[in-house]
Amino acid sequence: MTINTPDWVKHAVFYQIFPDRFARSSRMTHPRGIRLKPWGSPPAEQGYQGGDLLGIVDKLDYLQNLGVTALYLNPIFTSASNHRYHTFDYYSVDPLLGGNAALRELLEAAHARGMYVVLDGVFNHTGRGFWQFNHILENGGNSPYIDWFLVQDWPLRPYIHDDQNPPNYVAWANNAMLPKLNTDNPGVRDMIMDVARYWIDFGIDGWRLDVPNEIDDDAFWQEFREVVKTANPEAYIVGEIWDEAGRWLQGDQFDAVMNYRFTVPVINYCAAQTVRLDYEKPHYDLQPFTSSDFAQAIDHMHSLYTWQINEVQLNLLDSHDTARALWIMGADKSALRLAVLLQMTLPGAPCIYYGDEIGMSSADDPDCRAAFPWETEDTWDQELLAFYQRATALRHAYPVLRTGSFETWYADEYVYVFRRKLADEEMIVVFNTAVTPQTVTVTLPEDGAKKYRAVWPDGEDGVETAVSGYLTCIVPKRGVVLLHNT
Repeated sequence: MTINTPDWVKHAVFYQIFPDRFARSSRMTHPRGIRLKPWGSPPAEQGYQGGDLLGIVDKLDYLQNLGVTALYLNPIFTSASNHRYHTFDYYSVDPLLGGNAALRELLEAAHARGMYVVLDGVFNHTGRGFWQFNHILENGGNSPYIDWFLVQDWPLRPYIHDDQNPPNYVAWANNAMLPKLNTDNPGVRDMIMDVARYWIDFGIDGWRLDVPNEIDDDAFWQEFREVVKTANPEAYIVGEIWDEAGRWLQGDQFDAVMNYRFTVPVINYCAAQTVRLDYEKPHYDLQPFTSSDFAQAIDHMHSLYTWQINEVQLNLLDSHDTARALWIMGADKSALRLAVLLQMTLPGAPCIYYGDEIGMSSADDPDCRAAFPWETEDTWDQELLAFYQRATALRHAYPVLRTGSFETWYADEYVYVFRRKLADEEMIVVFNTAVTPQTVTVTLPEDGAKKYRAVWPDGEDGVETAVSGYLTCIVPKRGVVLLHNT
């Protein structure tokens, strides 16, 4: 099977937004009597702080200056939870976010800037307020929709239950608030496929799929892909799969996954001396990595999939489901900077979790879902923000970093060297995780260039190869040198 993935994703820098906590627009008009939490309230508190889609539109200048070219939004459909994974209506953008009109404005504003928008699709389960489930609650076994869900016994007890008196229907993670859809039901399948196409036709650029492994049905996802790609062949389909994902990445289901198999090795390597080994997270095996350990992990990761897949993997350092990267790294900003440069120089689409670029740091959900501090800019790490801007600009400036081939050249305890190559363009990337500068000598292959110029750090002098075919450079402590052929 020929595997085709969206070309635009290979060139994208993503930014993940948790809508209720990113930005509240002064242009947003709510009905009288609405009560929102004060912006910046402790994230552990339930309730809504009032971020909306118009707020995202208002911050597009900021995002563009950051180098962002694509947005991934956590769920935006009508729901009775601030994270909106409890869907009530798949055809309606939550009124608290501005409704469908606000999404239309966001799409038009983003597309006018050459930016893309990917939405979170939660198709495994709904909320208790989803119409067909509510119909069952009102009518019991007499509801025509009884087979849309997996009812086990009566009474259902969706609100009052305990271990001795369970809800008696299948729910995601046994959470009564999230009744699982019966995707074997043809009506449920039709509904989901219609939703998938509806929003692609509306103008979104792809779907991030929540817990798609919970719909354990290849034919379902093959049909989903056919529907989406028929509507827009360049739409992006990225699944939330935390482990190796070969089953879903054969070219007939997803284009990519949220690449946590990238996340963990990067943290282990860049923060080898400071990583919080007490952070316990399923799928996270945190341990200090040498450069050799990291090279083996990355080479194995790349060996799992075809190159078309590797080029569009969503390479993230953290998300709404994890502690923030800086926190996991023990507040070591040098580790975060190294990790960001790996995002920007390795194959795959880098994804920045909102606020990481200004130094937001916190433990796991709900702390990682705090409000972006727009009103207290004096708390931002401006040096870190400037670093992110330079790092994204670097990726945008050199096509070889986006679609070039990848080859590990050298790895020892602290030094990691790889090459990206695209036609006649080359980039040699040299990482040094040591706390002292390292002099690195690289043997060039026969097809290597004869002269290179350092394009990172900024303002470095050129580095020329010797006649014997060696290249030598001094890499700063906890630093990176990028050498581009001229």
